[in-house]
This record gives sequence, C-alpha cells and structure tokens, in this order.
Amino acid sequence: MPLDEPLYPINLRIAGHRCLVVGAGAVAAQKIRGLLDCGAEVIVVALEVHAAVQELAVSAVHIRAYESADIEGMRIAIAATGDSAVNAAVLADGRAGGVLVNSADDPEHCDFTLPSRVRRGPLLITASTQGHSPAMATWLRRRFSAEFGPEYEVLLELLAETREGLRESGLSTEGLGWQNALDSGILEMVREGRIVEAKERLQACLSSSSE
Repeated sequence: MPLDEPLYPINLRIAGHRCLVVGAGAVAAQKIRGLLDCGAEVIVVALEVHAAVQELAVSAVHIRAYESADIEGMRIAIAATGDSAVNAAVLADGRAGGVLVNSADDPEHCDFTLPSRVRRGPLLITASTQGHSPAMATWLRRRFSAEFGPEYEVLLELLAETREGLRESGLSTEGLGWQNALDSGILEMVREGRIVEAKERLQACLSSSSE
C-alpha cells in the first residue's frame, strides 16, 4: 500500500560504506547499479543470481537465504525479493540494529523510499509519489531526462567555479544576483556553446547586484 504521511527528503552519503541488497533479480540489479554509482560497497544475498547482477562489480555475493546477521554493520539495506515475509524480516532486523531499510515495491516494509531520478553530474532531479503511482514517477523521470540535458551540468560547473572563485577571493557569495543571472538567458548560451558569453553575463549580473 502507498504511504500517506509526508516523507523527509535527504541525500545520503554512502561512498565507501557497506550496503546490503537481499535478492538478485532484475529489480535488484537496478538498485545495485544505483548504489555502485554512489561508491557503495555492495553485499548481495540471494537464493539465485540473475545474469544482470553477475555482471556488476559488487563486493560479495552469498547464494543462500537471508540471515539476520547479514544486516549487521550495513549503512543501508534494500530488500528486492518480491517476498513480503523476507522484506518484513529485513525491516525488523534493520530497525533492531539501526540500519535503514528499503523494500522494492513494498512501501509498507520501508524506512525510506527511492524516488525516480535523473542525474547530470552533481545535479540530481528526483520525482516521488510516495508509492501512490510508480508509473507516474517513471513518467516524470522520462520527462525530466528530456528536459534536463547535458547543458545543465555545464551550467552547474560554471556556477560552481564562479562561486568558488569568489570565496577564494574572500568575498561573500550571499546576496548576489544568482537568480537574476539564471533568468538572464545564460542556460540558452550554454546550450548553444556560447560559454564565454555565458561567463560574461554571469559576472555582469553578479557585479551589478553587489553595487
């Protein structure tokens, strides 16, 4: 069943941390890829291992039934077995040991849910329906993928470089016209490859706001 209470959104740091995935089917493979993309050390426990999982660079695969001890020392755990009883067991063990648990397509047995997402370098755009309609979340992700092209990553890098340059000069980055700059057409300049012009426009907007 879907979740009706408001969920608190966070971006969790998992690079270098051990994360458990229970199950090794096609859904589990998708979850594992997301964990690996964020630098996690992934441990898999499953009765059978799908070919898609065999191709992934996980740290360890245990071909057997899930055991309570498997969750010890994990940063997070994801149950992707399709078995509600196993999901419930992973959730209970996680809560007993202070490990956050997600159960794929089983919101009732979740401490957290995983939104559909589009990643452009450091830029992350997510969509969540709290389990009310995974289809709509996927539809939104497809729309975001078309809308947010690689130019957004280039623009973000330009903004970050400018902000860091100001900070290194001992200047405050607060109260400047960042929003005015973003509304000034610099995205279109980046999209058209006019990077130098975009930098000049950004500097002009920031300079005028600091006067």
